Amino acid sequence: MKYYIIAGEASGDLHASNLMKELKLQDSNADFRFWGGDLMQAQGGKLVKHYRDLAFMGFAEVIKNLRYILRNLDYCKKDISAFRPHVIILVDYPGFNLRIAEYAKQQGFRNYYYISPQIWAWKQSRINAIRRDIDRMFVILPFEKKFYQQFNYPVDFVGHPLLDAIPEVDEHKNITEKVIALLPGSRKQEIKTMLPIMLRAAEKIKGYRLIVAAAPSIDPAFYHQFLKRHHAQLIVGKTYEILQNANAALVTSGTATLETALLNVPQVVCYKGNRLSYMIAKQIIKVKYISLVNLILDKPLVKELIQNNFNEEQVYIELTKILEPETQKNIISEYAYLKKILGNKGASKRAAELIWGYLNKKKIDAAWQLN
Repeated sequence: MKYYIIAGEASGDLHASNLMKELKLQDSNADFRFWGGDLMQAQGGKLVKHYRDLAFMGFAEVIKNLRYILRNLDYCKKDISAFRPHVIILVDYPGFNLRIAEYAKQQGFRNYYYISPQIWAWKQSRINAIRRDIDRMFVILPFEKKFYQQFNYPVDFVGHPLLDAIPEVDEHKNITEKVIALLPGSRKQEIKTMLPIMLRAAEKIKGYRLIVAAAPSIDPAFYHQFLKRHHAQLIVGKTYEILQNANAALVTSGTATLETALLNVPQVVCYKGNRLSYMIAKQIIKVKYISLVNLILDKPLVKELIQNNFNEEQVYIELTKILEPETQKNIISEYAYLKKILGNKGASKRAAELIWGYLNKKKIDAAWQLN
């Protein structure tokens, strides 16, 4: 079968690549055409456009680049019509993907969505477009199934794909070197805002080696302009390895907060965006927390430093706290419960089996499905 997949961010590239790997086991003749990144490209098929050319963060940035985004939408629609896929698989990235889904549905294509838009946080009105345009929805957070039930829209909870991607944690690991990991994000505008403050705050903690986890999609030279006059090491594309050997981490809000938790690293979650974008977001976002860790647990386990609270002094204070042995012990204990409620490994496999089953109108074996 022919699959057209759209992932617009680094996390989407990771999860879509694992889904593609599992789909190939279900469908030996799978033909992929996609918007994504290097990980998806490694699975084979045709990369139409790389996600590094698509990622715009915040309302102001989207408005600034609106003409470029509209050109991409138009190109994507034409590309889908030329490829004629059996199914379009949309991976998160809702601002773009829901517009594509509307067009595709009108043209008679089948739309499946893997990793739901976060409409439980904001823009709940998108449920109308989802019910109209999305044939099947595969969700990865335990509370999302219940959320969609209130709108009488059935979804499949497959578990979180990060459980497949994250390496096994050595519960008895012996860290011989003291390390603080800095994860400033995967977009240039995030890095520019977050990294200087992270560096200045972390350098106040004496006796620790600072390692900056660099996103593989960003030229290392971009980071070096911020590392001048700072004693920090830059390592590209090895975030998990860095975290496995870290005592604590400063993490930009996003998927990385959950990755850090799954690797048992105490963290401070940081976020600072465009002032206008933040003011707009504050008015419309309906959740209590910005980190996935706190959202899933429904309590403030990890400290969130947002906007004006994300400053050198506050970061230093909170980083000092999470380096205390008793605090570390408590956080890691809560992480264990977090892993339990996320479900077992195998999300990518479950999603692929469901997709293949629905495409072939097979009866789905519910024995393994998560509640």
